[in-house]
Amino acid sequence: MAQKVFSRDFEKLLLASQRNEITENYIYRRLAKSQKNEANVRVLEGIAADELSHYHFWKRYTEEEIKPNRWKVFRFYWISRIFGITFGVKLMEKGEEQAQVVYDRICSEIPEARKIVDDEDRHEHQLLEMLDEERLKYIGSMVLGLNDALVELTGALAGLSFAMRNTRLIALAGLITGVAASFSMAASEYLATKSEEQDKSPLKSSIYTGVAYIFTVIFLIFPYLIIGHYLICLAVTIFNALLVISVFTYYVSVAKDLSFRKRFVEMAAISLGVALFSFGIGYVIRLFLGVDI
Repeated sequence: MAQKVFSRDFEKLLLASQRNEITENYIYRRLAKSQKNEANVRVLEGIAADELSHYHFWKRYTEEEIKPNRWKVFRFYWISRIFGITFGVKLMEKGEEQAQVVYDRICSEIPEARKIVDDEDRHEHQLLEMLDEERLKYIGSMVLGLNDALVELTGALAGLSFAMRNTRLIALAGLITGVAASFSMAASEYLATKSEEQDKSPLKSSIYTGVAYIFTVIFLIFPYLIIGHYLICLAVTIFNALLVISVFTYYVSVAKDLSFRKRFVEMAAISLGVALFSFGIGYVIRLFLGVDI
């Protein structure tokens, strides 16, 4: 048992670290029970055991029993169940980057704590190697469907908005265009995946592409079904497009450790650039054909 006397602030750091370890032990154990992949189960259980040993390490100094943060356990368990274990675990591991700053401070008083920091680093590398998840394997197909829908439909709706100026007609034309394009993209992804030698099902690739496309279509067209003025609809649609880009880019950036800002700026610039160009084309075509709806 430790005999060293610490300041009250330092004791609070130890207690917070101890609670964090037992909380993550609960999370990893629950995630391990939800997995069917035996390799994933073994690694998650191993990390859970490490977290428990860390908890007992801090307990030697605090001499207190600490309960887990039930809200954090609930939150990260269901984030992992809904959005995938890859996303949920890596999102939680990002929080451990902040915990390591605290550990570095603790190490100045308790040198033995350095092993805890080394274990946390090892966890991150293990997780990168262990997670074998279907939705991550097909994330390229989802990106393809989502990107195409954002670029094509945002541009189409911008052009249709100035050409027709009737929200119902724009929604009708947009839905027909979007649904047809989703089937076309799904078929193209099926053929492309089938022609490549890779560990992916052509059918599943096409489904992921088509579903991502059609959901994006519905989200972008929805404003034209509930708002009366076409310019307001277009503004809301562009906002929705940026929202989809930000949410999906954040998901991919966490799951695959990519730069959020770079990917977001790139996708947003392409979508908004095409929309602006199409808006101008729609205006020119309407004047050229003399159509006034």
